[in-house]
Amino acid sequence: MNMRKKILKIFGIVAGTLVAALAVYVIYLFASYNRIEDRKILEVESPKQEGKEKEQLTTEQEYGALTYNIGFGAYTPDFSFFMDGGKSSWAKSKESVIETVQGAGELVASLDPDFAMIEEIDLDSTRSYHVDEYQILKECLPEDYTVFAKNYHSAFLFYPFTQPHGKSNSGIGLFSRYEITDSLRRSLPISTSLSKFLDLDRCYSVSRVQVDNGKELVIYALHMSAYGNSDAIREGQIQMLCQDMKTEYEAGNYIICGGDFNHDLKADEGENDSYESWAYPFPRSELPEHFSFAMDALSEQEKDALWNSARNADMEYEEGVTYTVTLDGFIISDNVECVSYENINTGYTWSDHDPVYLKFRLNR
Repeated sequence: MNMRKKILKIFGIVAGTLVAALAVYVIYLFASYNRIEDRKILEVESPKQEGKEKEQLTTEQEYGALTYNIGFGAYTPDFSFFMDGGKSSWAKSKESVIETVQGAGELVASLDPDFAMIEEIDLDSTRSYHVDEYQILKECLPEDYTVFAKNYHSAFLFYPFTQPHGKSNSGIGLFSRYEITDSLRRSLPISTSLSKFLDLDRCYSVSRVQVDNGKELVIYALHMSAYGNSDAIREGQIQMLCQDMKTEYEAGNYIICGGDFNHDLKADEGENDSYESWAYPFPRSELPEHFSFAMDALSEQEKDALWNSARNADMEYEEGVTYTVTLDGFIISDNVECVSYENINTGYTWSDHDPVYLKFRLNR
């Protein structure tokens, strides 16, 4: 009986300690949670290379814009992510993160865009071994003006227990060959349930570049929610973005919105049975008058032939087996002409996404 009492006592102490620890951790999560303020002014950094001659945009020439989700430097082709049903929570190693981000940055530089919107750039995160990925990208693109909008920040997450995801600081970078006069961060509607701890602080940045006719090119760099699966959140984010772009268009400006929409951009919104729960067809009918996806300038045959810009990370990439979908792209206003459009096929070498490249012209 004494032995039994001792075992029960030990069990009670252990159970009580675990409950207390869990309670403390839950308090820590809620106490440390805060949303970044809306309409936050963002710092514009000048090019690293000195002596760069300032140019203005003109209606006389073509320009290139690129969007690329680099997946915090973790997604080599053999990487799978726990939140997608895969195995890993962290990148393979610090060396792998540096090599992968460097590879992605050099790929962007080789494509020579005038504007690059890059998502999932980690600054100081457990999952990416605290590598400053933004600094690596700035060194790859030394002639660009840059803006960074923090999109994901979290307290230390102890899940999964075998490799806790840890603390995250991640965001969206805009890289521009042309001077950015100012930039603003807009906070998108997000979940208020417990899922907010996994899908924090979604946002877009709004940056302005002067055009020589007195107008502005307003660039939206975007990363919409991935894991909420809430119709209300999806609708709220789309409505907010659309209203914002409409206001800028009515002011006479040119609009380009690029990023990871976390919607299936190829699918028709009536295709109710063919999408994944995390990749709904984008409701094009919600776009304001004068706006469209740049890919819609292509024929249906050309659009269908586009390489899918993202793969599911529930398994390592296997061509023809892994589920792929186009989540990344551009919305443009009708005073911006789509000259050409391409989803770059790297076989997901540097990320679970591949870049999307738009060539465009500003109409007079």
